[in-house]
Amino acid sequence: MNETMVCAVGNVATQPVYRELSGGPSARFRLAVTSRYWDREKSAWTDGHTNFFTVWSNRQLATHAMASLTVGDPVMVQGRLKVRTDVREGQSWTSADIDAVAIGHDLARGTSAFRRANRPEAAGSPSQPGPDWETPAGASADAPPGRPPGQRPEPAAVT
Repeated sequence: MNETMVCAVGNVATQPVYRELSGGPSARFRLAVTSRYWDREKSAWTDGHTNFFTVWSNRQLATHAMASLTVGDPVMVQGRLKVRTDVREGQSWTSADIDAVAIGHDLARGTSAFRRANRPEAAGSPSQPGPDWETPAGASADAPPGRPPGQRPEPAAVT
């Protein structure tokens, strides 16, 4: 299947709108992507043109986007690009939409705390806990091995 997959890095421009549809939940928001370039004459970074995309998400991604995103958040969106043209009241309109596959906060511009969503148990399937591969016996699941919970890692020594 030929699809145009894109990864856009920008800021959430509008509050996500959530709707329950017959096919499951859906959410949309506008994403502002502004190019930046180094202006040699001013010796400073300068904002270029801003492109706006409508980002569409469905099912669990829509629920998580609604709970996680607010206006101004720096995000990265990966998905299928859809460019549409339409004639409304005699004027030609072009819109660029992204059907999102993944949405996440841009950690190059801030921090984020991830919380895994609880998945509903499938009917009739017994719950069997698997081995805990990442947490040694007696260690907290919140802290990496060898470090108490809440303690930040020591910065690496630069030589």
